[in-house]
Amino acid sequence: MKEPITNRMTQSPLISLDLARFRPQSDRVSLDLAVFLDQGLVLREREFRAQLSALDTTPYHHAFVRLHCSSAAILPAWTFHLVATTLGPHALLVVQGSELDLEQMIWAEAIAQMDLSSYLDKPVIIKGCDNELVPQNAYLLLIKRLQPIAKQLMYGEACAAVPLFKRKKDPR
Repeated sequence: MKEPITNRMTQSPLISLDLARFRPQSDRVSLDLAVFLDQGLVLREREFRAQLSALDTTPYHHAFVRLHCSSAAILPAWTFHLVATTLGPHALLVVQGSELDLEQMIWAEAIAQMDLSSYLDKPVIIKGCDNELVPQNAYLLLIKRLQPIAKQLMYGEACAAVPLFKRKKDPR
Protein backbone atom coordinates (compact mmCIF):
# COMPACT_ATOMS: atom_id res chain seq x y z
CA MET A 1 0.00 0.00 0.00
CA LYS A 2 1.31 3.44 -0.96
CA GLU A 3 1.82 6.18 1.58
CA PRO A 4 -0.61 9.08 1.25
CA ILE A 5 0.68 12.18 -0.46
CA THR A 6 1.44 14.91 2.05
CA ASN A 7 1.36 18.59 1.30
CA ARG A 8 4.61 19.80 2.81
CA MET A 9 3.70 23.43 2.16
CA THR A 10 0.81 23.27 4.63
CA GLN A 11 3.20 21.86 7.24
CA SER A 12 5.88 24.46 6.56
CA PRO A 13 6.45 27.37 8.96
CA LEU A 14 6.89 29.58 5.88
CA ILE A 15 4.49 32.54 5.76
CA SER A 16 3.45 33.82 2.38
CA LEU A 17 2.85 37.57 2.06
CA ASP A 18 1.04 38.77 -1.06
CA LEU A 19 1.62 42.53 -1.14
CA ALA A 20 -1.11 43.03 -3.76
CA ARG A 21 -3.70 42.14 -1.10
CA PHE A 22 -2.74 45.35 0.73
CA ARG A 23 -3.34 47.63 -2.28
CA PRO A 24 -5.33 50.68 -1.16
CA GLN A 25 -8.61 50.61 -3.07
CA SER A 26 -9.57 54.29 -3.20
CA ASP A 27 -9.84 56.06 -6.55
CA ARG A 28 -6.80 57.57 -8.22
CA VAL A 29 -7.66 60.98 -9.71
CA SER A 30 -5.55 63.38 -11.77
CA LEU A 31 -5.89 67.15 -11.85
CA ASP A 32 -4.19 68.89 -14.77
CA LEU A 33 -3.31 72.44 -13.77
CA ALA A 34 -3.21 73.49 -17.43
CA VAL A 35 -6.99 74.06 -17.20
CA PHE A 36 -6.31 76.97 -14.83
CA LEU A 37 -3.87 78.74 -17.17
CA ASP A 38 -4.70 81.64 -19.45
CA GLN A 39 -4.37 80.27 -23.00
CA GLY A 40 -2.79 77.17 -21.45
CA LEU A 41 0.44 79.02 -20.76
CA VAL A 42 0.12 81.86 -18.26
CA LEU A 43 -0.78 81.62 -14.60
CA ARG A 44 -2.62 84.67 -13.33
CA GLU A 45 -2.69 84.50 -9.56
CA ARG A 46 -5.96 86.35 -8.90
CA GLU A 47 -7.90 84.31 -11.47
CA PHE A 48 -6.21 81.11 -10.33
CA ARG A 49 -7.24 81.69 -6.72
CA ALA A 50 -10.80 82.48 -7.82
CA GLN A 51 -10.98 79.28 -9.89
CA LEU A 52 -9.63 77.23 -6.98
CA SER A 53 -12.17 78.66 -4.55
CA ALA A 54 -14.94 77.71 -7.01
CA LEU A 55 -13.50 74.24 -7.70
CA ASP A 56 -15.91 71.34 -7.15
CA THR A 57 -13.94 69.10 -4.78
CA THR A 58 -16.44 66.21 -4.95
CA PRO A 59 -14.32 64.08 -7.35
CA TYR A 60 -11.40 64.31 -4.92
CA HIS A 61 -13.21 63.19 -1.76
CA HIS A 62 -11.47 60.13 -0.29
CA ALA A 63 -9.30 59.82 -3.40
CA PHE A 64 -5.60 59.76 -4.11
CA VAL A 65 -4.91 62.86 -6.20
CA ARG A 66 -2.12 63.47 -8.68
CA LEU A 67 -1.34 67.05 -9.67
CA HIS A 68 0.43 67.73 -12.96
CA CYS A 69 0.56 70.27 -15.77
CA SER A 70 0.30 69.03 -19.34
CA SER A 71 1.28 72.36 -20.89
CA ALA A 72 4.79 73.69 -21.36
CA ALA A 73 4.15 76.43 -18.81
CA ILE A 74 6.65 76.91 -16.02
CA LEU A 75 4.66 77.14 -12.81
CA PRO A 76 5.89 78.50 -9.49
CA ALA A 77 6.09 75.86 -6.73
CA TRP A 78 3.38 77.59 -4.70
CA THR A 79 0.88 76.76 -7.48
CA PHE A 80 0.92 73.09 -6.49
CA HIS A 81 1.01 74.01 -2.79
CA LEU A 82 -2.11 76.13 -3.14
CA VAL A 83 -3.97 73.34 -4.92
CA ALA A 84 -2.85 70.90 -2.21
CA THR A 85 -4.28 73.13 0.51
CA THR A 86 -7.56 73.29 -1.39
CA LEU A 87 -7.80 69.51 -1.89
CA GLY A 88 -6.05 68.41 1.31
CA PRO A 89 -9.14 68.39 3.55
CA HIS A 90 -10.97 66.17 1.03
CA ALA A 91 -8.33 63.89 -0.51
CA LEU A 92 -6.51 60.99 1.12
CA LEU A 93 -3.24 62.07 -0.48
CA VAL A 94 -2.15 64.82 -2.88
CA VAL A 95 1.02 64.30 -4.92
CA GLN A 96 2.72 66.32 -7.65
CA GLY A 97 4.09 64.12 -10.40
CA SER A 98 3.42 61.11 -12.57
CA GLU A 99 1.00 58.24 -12.04
CA LEU A 100 3.97 56.16 -10.87
CA ASP A 101 4.93 58.88 -8.36
CA LEU A 102 1.40 58.74 -6.98
CA GLU A 103 1.38 54.93 -6.72
CA GLN A 104 4.76 54.93 -4.99
CA MET A 105 3.55 57.44 -2.39
CA ILE A 106 0.33 55.48 -1.84
CA TRP A 107 2.30 52.29 -1.29
CA ALA A 108 4.87 53.99 0.94
CA GLU A 109 2.09 55.11 3.29
CA ALA A 110 0.32 51.74 3.16
CA ILE A 111 3.51 49.80 3.96
CA ALA A 112 4.45 52.20 6.76
CA GLN A 113 1.07 51.47 8.38
CA MET A 114 1.13 47.66 7.98
CA ASP A 115 1.09 45.59 11.15
CA LEU A 116 3.98 43.18 10.63
CA SER A 117 4.01 41.66 14.12
CA SER A 118 2.79 38.28 12.83
CA TYR A 119 6.04 37.95 10.83
CA LEU A 120 8.30 38.26 13.87
CA ASP A 121 11.04 35.57 13.77
CA LYS A 122 9.26 33.74 10.94
CA PRO A 123 10.47 32.73 7.48
CA VAL A 124 8.56 34.91 5.00
CA ILE A 125 8.11 34.58 1.27
CA ILE A 126 7.05 37.76 -0.49
CA LYS A 127 4.85 36.93 -3.45
CA GLY A 128 4.88 39.32 -6.30
CA CYS A 129 5.99 37.84 -9.56
CA ASP A 130 4.15 39.42 -12.50
CA ASN A 131 2.01 41.70 -10.35
CA GLU A 132 1.50 44.97 -12.22
CA LEU A 133 -0.57 46.51 -9.41
CA VAL A 134 2.44 46.84 -7.12
CA PRO A 135 5.34 49.13 -8.06
CA GLN A 136 8.79 47.61 -7.57
CA ASN A 137 9.71 50.21 -4.95
CA ALA A 138 6.89 48.90 -2.76
CA TYR A 139 8.71 45.56 -2.47
CA LEU A 140 11.90 47.37 -1.45
CA LEU A 141 10.04 49.31 1.24
CA LEU A 142 8.43 46.11 2.51
CA ILE A 143 11.80 44.34 2.64
CA LYS A 144 13.26 47.24 4.62
CA ARG A 145 10.47 46.90 7.18
CA LEU A 146 10.57 43.09 7.33
CA GLN A 147 14.32 42.52 7.46
CA PRO A 148 14.78 43.52 11.12
CA ILE A 149 11.91 41.30 12.28
CA ALA A 150 11.69 38.27 9.97
CA LYS A 151 13.91 35.25 10.45
CA GLN A 152 14.25 34.77 6.70
CA LEU A 153 13.04 36.56 3.56
CA MET A 154 12.42 35.06 0.14
CA TYR A 155 10.79 36.37 -3.03
CA GLY A 156 8.68 34.58 -5.61
CA GLU A 157 6.54 31.48 -5.30
CA ALA A 158 7.03 28.73 -2.75
CA CYS A 159 8.11 26.27 -5.44
CA ALA A 160 10.79 28.61 -6.82
CA ALA A 161 11.63 31.22 -4.21
CA VAL A 162 14.76 33.36 -4.37
CA PRO A 163 16.43 33.70 -0.96
CA LEU A 164 16.96 37.36 -0.04
CA PHE A 165 18.00 37.37 3.59
CA LYS A 166 18.54 34.99 6.48
CA ARG A 167 19.25 36.23 9.98
CA LYS A 168 22.44 34.80 11.39
CA LYS A 169 22.12 32.77 14.54
CA ASP A 170 23.00 34.47 17.78
CA PRO A 171 26.51 33.19 18.72
CA ARG A 172 25.64 33.01 22.44
